[in-house]
Amino acid sequence: MTHKILFGFHAVTVRLKTAPQSVLEVHYDPARRDARMRQFVQRAQDGGARLVESDDARLAQLAGNARHQGVVARVAALPARHSIDEVLDEVEGPPLVLVLDGVTDPHNLGACLRVADGAGAHAVMAPRDHAVGLNATVAKVASGAAETVPYLMVTNLARSLGELKERDIRVVGTSDDAAQTIFEADLRGPLALVLGAEGAGMRQLTRRTCDALVRIPMRGAVESLNVSVAAGVVLYEALRQRGR
Repeated sequence: MTHKILFGFHAVTVRLKTAPQSVLEVHYDPARRDARMRQFVQRAQDGGARLVESDDARLAQLAGNARHQGVVARVAALPARHSIDEVLDEVEGPPLVLVLDGVTDPHNLGACLRVADGAGAHAVMAPRDHAVGLNATVAKVASGAAETVPYLMVTNLARSLGELKERDIRVVGTSDDAAQTIFEADLRGPLALVLGAEGAGMRQLTRRTCDALVRIPMRGAVESLNVSVAAGVVLYEALRQRGR
């Protein structure tokens, strides 16, 4: 059985909520006695998890850093959905996919997963050779969304976008030089929203694969937004339009 480490209240709590049987043991700092820790320990006990008292040094060793909030869990890896087809076959209603072309920072990926979960995106897709994989830092920043949103790393992004188009999913990329803004574009219906890395943007092949390009209006001095902020803007505009 493959094991992995989760740390931080949100990441561990979501796993306790969604798959309690996969939580093998929960290490927690007994020196922390605030209400949040008491509630967390109670939830872990209710979920049948094995609780282990561990000091800060042990927790930091398990988590690989000091940002564990006093909570680290050893969990069994959940069965992954390996293809976008597996994910989309389960979707009811128009699919919404976030595509990240070249996001290599784990904090940005974690934040993108969190906003994708909040906006109801069905999956996040990225190229295997130009992206960061899921790790404990991503899971911590994602605040549980790494457990709930499928993150699919594909060998050939342009080909995978073509497969989305074959399923009648419109592929819309974001670019600073696009003529149309996200507020002018129709983001209803089956949709894949593509964001590139900060600075470099989408690669040229990815750009050419898109059905349309849109931009986020920038009214101040800065030229662009952090990729996770941009993801939030475009996903929630799509969500707003779908709620019309």
